Amino acid sequence: MAENKTLAVNKKARHEYQIIDKFEAGIVLTGSEVKSIRDGKTSIAEAFVREKKGELYILGMNIPEYAQKGYAQHDPVRDRKLLMHKKEITRLSSKMAEKGLTIVLLSLYTKGKNIKAEIALCKGKKLHDKREDLKLKAQKREMQRHKLR
Repeated sequence: MAENKTLAVNKKARHEYQIIDKFEAGIVLTGSEVKSIRDGKTSIAEAFVREKKGELYILGMNIPEYAQKGYAQHDPVRDRKLLMHKKEITRLSSKMAEKGLTIVLLSLYTKGKNIKAEIALCKGKKLHDKREDLKLKAQKREMQRHKLR
């Protein structure tokens, strides 16, 4: 049995957004995209999700061309379709219609032999919220230092 492995993480998302709900989705990929992702050559920091014609697509995810390329190559920044149940898509799209909510790509990981995306329904943080999070993180770090002594 293959182990689950995290391939890419969007570290900026947790700082910039307040996560409301998380979802798992499959992605429609070509063979060269899968090989490039498994090599760890993908950037998801700018990636976000939009609805088009009742389906969800990842926009802004950069998967560079595979180094040992053959005749079939892919566009590095093309829109990639997410595979989810219709109920989940309609629920997400109705919540996205609310003011200030967006869907952000949090991470890419393997599940068995498939590559999955963890997406989240998010609300943008204000500057004072970001400062508060940094203070809490610094306090936790201080407490850990004192425990180790």
